[in-house]
Amino acid sequence: MKTLTWINIILAGLMAAACCYQLLYLLLRMRGLGRRFEARSLCRYAVLIAARNESAVIGQLLDSIRAQDYSRELVDVYVVADNCTDNTAAVAASHGAVVYQRQNKLQVGKGYALNFLLEKIAQEHSGVRYDGFFVFDADNLLEPDYITEMNKVFSSGCPVVTGYRNAKNFGDNWITAGYGAFFLRESEFLNRPRDFLGTSCAVSGTGFLFSASLLEKLGGWNYFALTEDLEFTVDLICRGEKVAYCHTAVLYDEQPTGFQQSVQQRARWMKGFMQIMAKRGGSLVRSMFSTGNFACFDMVVNSTAGMLTGISFVLNAIMFIVGITSPHLETGPVLLSALTAIAGSYVMLYFTGLLPVLTEWKKIRCTAGRKILFSFMYPFFMASFLFSLALAMAGSVEWKPIQHTVAVSIGEMDTRR
Repeated sequence: MKTLTWINIILAGLMAAACCYQLLYLLLRMRGLGRRFEARSLCRYAVLIAARNESAVIGQLLDSIRAQDYSRELVDVYVVADNCTDNTAAVAASHGAVVYQRQNKLQVGKGYALNFLLEKIAQEHSGVRYDGFFVFDADNLLEPDYITEMNKVFSSGCPVVTGYRNAKNFGDNWITAGYGAFFLRESEFLNRPRDFLGTSCAVSGTGFLFSASLLEKLGGWNYFALTEDLEFTVDLICRGEKVAYCHTAVLYDEQPTGFQQSVQQRARWMKGFMQIMAKRGGSLVRSMFSTGNFACFDMVVNSTAGMLTGISFVLNAIMFIVGITSPHLETGPVLLSALTAIAGSYVMLYFTGLLPVLTEWKKIRCTAGRKILFSFMYPFFMASFLFSLALAMAGSVEWKPIQHTVAVSIGEMDTRR
C-alpha cells in the first residue's frame, strides 16, 4: 500500500510548508518577546454583555468590572438579556448594569444581540461619547487591572485589542483542560508573536475591545454568523485593519464539561467557519495575493491546518481498519504507515498543548497533577474536533446557549488550584 505512504508524505509536506513560519512564533514566545505600552490617555468605555439565562454567573462578572482599578466614571456597563426565561435582567440590574431585554426567536445569536445593544446605546445614550466598546460573555471574570492594561494598548492607537484568555475551570476534566490549553495557545503562541511582528491577531469569542470610530467606519455591527468573532476578524483583515494583543489583560471564562455539549459547541464553530469562508473566503484569498497581506495568509493556514490533520487522521484510521480486516492485503506496510502517522499526529498535538501549559503554568488555576495528566489528553481533545466537523457537515447546526454554573468571584480563583 505505497499509495497510503505517499498520501501521508504529501499531507505532512503540505502542513510543514504551510506552518513552518510558526516556528518563528514559537521562538518569539519562548523568548518572552512582546510589545510594551504605556497609557497615552484615559479613554471612556461602554461594556457590552449579551446574556441568555445567565443569572447564576453574571453577577460575578459585573462585580469584577466594578472592582477594576480603572476610573468607574469612565466605564458604563450595558447588558442585553437576550431571549431570557430566568431573572438574568434583574440580577444584572441589581449589580449596577443598564439592562435591555430582547425577545426575538428568529434572529438568534450573539451577533444579533450585540447589534441590538449598540443600537439601543446610540438611540438612548447619544449624549455620551464613548471611545471604545468592550465585549464580554456573562461567564467571564476580569483581573482587577484588566481595563487599565487594555487601555494602554488602545490609547496607543490600536483600534481593536484582544486580551489573554484563561479558563475558570481548567482542572474540572480533560475537556475543560483541552479548551484551556487551546485558548492559551491561541493567546500566547499565536496572538502574542503576531502582535510583536506587526501583523494582525484574531478575536476569539470574548474579551476584546474595538473603537467607536472603527464601528462607524464599518457601518455598525453587521456580523451575524454562528461565529461572529471570526467573521469580525476576517472582515477586519480583508480591510487591512489590525487586531492588537494585550498579554497583561487577563480574562477567565468557563468551559463546557460534557463531551456532547462540547462537540455541539465546536460543531457551531465549524459551521460558522464554513459560512464565513463561503461568504468572505474569496475576499480573503484575493486580499492575500493582491496586497501581500500576511495576516490573510496566516488566517487561511490556521483555518486549513486542522482540516489537513483531520483528513490524515481519518484516512489512516480507515486504512488501519482495512489492514487488520482484509485477509488479501499485505497488512504489515499498511499498519506500519498508519500507526506511524497516528503516532506522529499524537506527538505533535501533545507538544502543541503541553507548551502553553508549561509557559503559563503559574497562571492556570489547577493542581500540578491535573495539568500533567490532562496534557496527555490534549491530542484526544483536538481529535474530537472530527466529530464536530462531521456534525457540522451532516446537518443544520444552530446557535444554542451553553449552561454556565461556575459561580466564583475573582478573589476565589486562587482556591481552585
